[in-house]
Amino acid sequence: MAGNRLPVTIDGRDLELSNLDKVMYPAAGFTKGEVIDYYTRIAPVMLPHLAERAVTRIRYPNGVDGMHFFEKNKPGGTPGWVRLETLPVPGSTKSRETIDFVVVDDLPTLVWLANLAALELHTPQWRIGEHPDLLVVDLDPGAPAGLRECSAVAVLMRDRLAEDGVAAYPKTSGKKGMQLCCPISGTQDSETVSLYAKRVADELASMVPGSITAKMAKAVRPGKIFIDWSQNNGAKTTVTPYSLRAQATPTASTPLTWDEVEAVATGAEEPHHYTAAEVLDRIEAHGDLMEPLLTPGPALP
Repeated sequence: MAGNRLPVTIDGRDLELSNLDKVMYPAAGFTKGEVIDYYTRIAPVMLPHLAERAVTRIRYPNGVDGMHFFEKNKPGGTPGWVRLETLPVPGSTKSRETIDFVVVDDLPTLVWLANLAALELHTPQWRIGEHPDLLVVDLDPGAPAGLRECSAVAVLMRDRLAEDGVAAYPKTSGKKGMQLCCPISGTQDSETVSLYAKRVADELASMVPGSITAKMAKAVRPGKIFIDWSQNNGAKTTVTPYSLRAQATPTASTPLTWDEVEAVATGAEEPHHYTAAEVLDRIEAHGDLMEPLLTPGPALP
């Protein structure tokens, strides 16, 4: 090991890891080496959710208390073996504007990004060149509402989606809220999916107006759960299952069972955001609770 650099070979790819003892989460003393270790160990269940999707990274070169930046384009010094896909800029009206997106199809690429302090990985609801195969709604609590209220709304939304034959799979955001992820057919465009999600969100908001809003305006959100249906927009991404989040402690976006969600909603269990170590333990116990997302679901009505 020369200085702070460690050459490694992973699945036949040569990488150079650096500054492994650099603290990324000061409040927890969690280092970059531990970030890389987490992503290496979670890779078997995380990689299928990253595969074939253009990834947006949020990088924290000096840890979660330092500056950060969003990165869509390939970074300087990208190894030649990293898969890149040249795609239009999301949301751009100028078709000539493109970005060289990174695609994380293998462990060496995931470790390479972790070494760049890409703590958070976010992906769109569709594979490259295809229509959305996921419908995602973000449940965002306006204080003093929190994860317990999110859980109650998640159960309501699960039951409403089930009426249309759509199965929902819950996960924590790793920050303050939750997301519901639903496998769909991959035959309808993002506008169709987004309009369906908005219709369901509006319906629930009209049923329980004191607790739920489907309006974007932040002024109407305090004390309510905002059902963010816009995650299905062509320019949006959502934090990938199992991604770390830039919080004081190394929490991750964690798939849940519906029994767990219902227990929090009813007050039987305390709300909880899971740390990297806890998520790894959960994989041992549950496997990948999001595995059903990898199989196409129904077309939306």
